[in-house]
Amino acid sequence: MTRFPSSVYRHGQEPDPRFSLANERTFLAWIRTALALIAAGVALEALPLPIRADFRLSASGLFVALGLIAPAHAWISWMRIERSMRQNRPLPAPALSGILAAGVVVAGLLIAAGMFL
Repeated sequence: MTRFPSSVYRHGQEPDPRFSLANERTFLAWIRTALALIAAGVALEALPLPIRADFRLSASGLFVALGLIAPAHAWISWMRIERSMRQNRPLPAPALSGILAAGVVVAGLLIAAGMFL
């Protein structure tokens, strides 16, 4: 039986199913986060908020961009962690979490600045 992605499953031994399922739940949490980021970007532009238009558009675009990056982060992290568990190696550091966190901070600052300038 061939499993996808083979770049993960052809290495090492099957880890405890609880760990694989926890890794999958983390993947799904990142997918939910991506949906929330995209929804935040759409809401910023769709709702009549008291935020300067240029700041609102920048924050909105940033939220949508982050929402498009988050699934890539989810997939890359899931594969790296699953492969590490299968090869009995230490878990790797998160791949793109810093970029996503910094982006959310910048978008929040844009919103705050747009409300007071």
